[in-house]
Amino acid sequence: MTDRTSTIVGRFAPTLVAWQRMHGRHGLPWQQLVSGRDAACDAYGIWVAEIMLQQTQVAAVIPFYRRFLERFPDVSTLADASLDEVMVCWSGLGYYSRARNLHAAAGRLVSEFAGLFPDDLDALQSLPGVGRSTAAAIAVFAFGRRAAILDGNVKRVLARMFAIEGVPSNAVTTRGMWSLAEELLPERDIAHYTQGLMDLGATVCTPRNPSCMSCPFATDCLARRQGRVAELPHRAKRKALPTRRVAMLLITRGSEVLLERRPPTGIWGGLWSLPEALPVDDLENLRQRIEAYGDVTSLQSAPGFTHGFTHFVLHADVVRARVSEPLHAIRIASSSDSFRWVDKVDVLGFGLPAPIRTLMAALPI
Repeated sequence: MTDRTSTIVGRFAPTLVAWQRMHGRHGLPWQQLVSGRDAACDAYGIWVAEIMLQQTQVAAVIPFYRRFLERFPDVSTLADASLDEVMVCWSGLGYYSRARNLHAAAGRLVSEFAGLFPDDLDALQSLPGVGRSTAAAIAVFAFGRRAAILDGNVKRVLARMFAIEGVPSNAVTTRGMWSLAEELLPERDIAHYTQGLMDLGATVCTPRNPSCMSCPFATDCLARRQGRVAELPHRAKRKALPTRRVAMLLITRGSEVLLERRPPTGIWGGLWSLPEALPVDDLENLRQRIEAYGDVTSLQSAPGFTHGFTHFVLHADVVRARVSEPLHAIRIASSSDSFRWVDKVDVLGFGLPAPIRTLMAALPI
């Protein structure tokens, strides 16, 4: 470490804390937890916020966070709820494994920790969906523990501040960043310091067009001194995403629409969606599949949609079919674990993926 870098390390925390007190964010809903209330309640609200903030920006999280805490005000209420109820509240926020993990972790907190949040980092990290950085954030904000965080915003701040080479997702680079994050930790003001890191990365040291002149480290930042702000942190080479094509079957029976629950893992895991089929050019080839749900009275193509995921792009061809209840026994149970006929006026009350929710919202009643 050079003398200059050592100097930056020494004044990094006090400079950041002073900046956060003056210019950081102080009105976020999870920052408004009542001081002196049961610590478990504070930890619960902080935990929910930290899970929601994984890979999602603050502005998108806030309305979901408020609705979620209104419906599930404490860990016991969340643990007692069904996964369906949780998914309904989460619908539209994306990355649905977070909701499944939140529900599973609530069950463990009640059964193994008497509904109380552990203040130990290892115990926090043992909860589903809680990694090292999330555990540290909960420990800092809920219990005042001295622990380092290292989310995407922090990686970007450190990479620019100290001109760190290498792609942050690389294991070697990540280990070095964790060591630096630990070294930078102050002995006090840990909550302001940690919030300052988050605020700086989210509002000043942004991925594109950072506000370097507003940064408290404008004269110290090595990336800025070297003219490499746009270059750092290094990015992994992006591969072209494969496209996956499916047929979504929008099957109605009178005032009802048929929903299918997706498997618990995979994309949209645990949510209600439309039955799927392999895409075909000839609609008549789908008739036999659709006849499993009733006697087909009409069959036509409808506008489809494209939806991007992390590892692929989904293109859905939507096929609309009307069926009538067969004279003999119904072939698919009207209310089962996997399939359910739902009245159109009630369908938006189910946990639906965002593109399916949009499709259903436009469905004539």
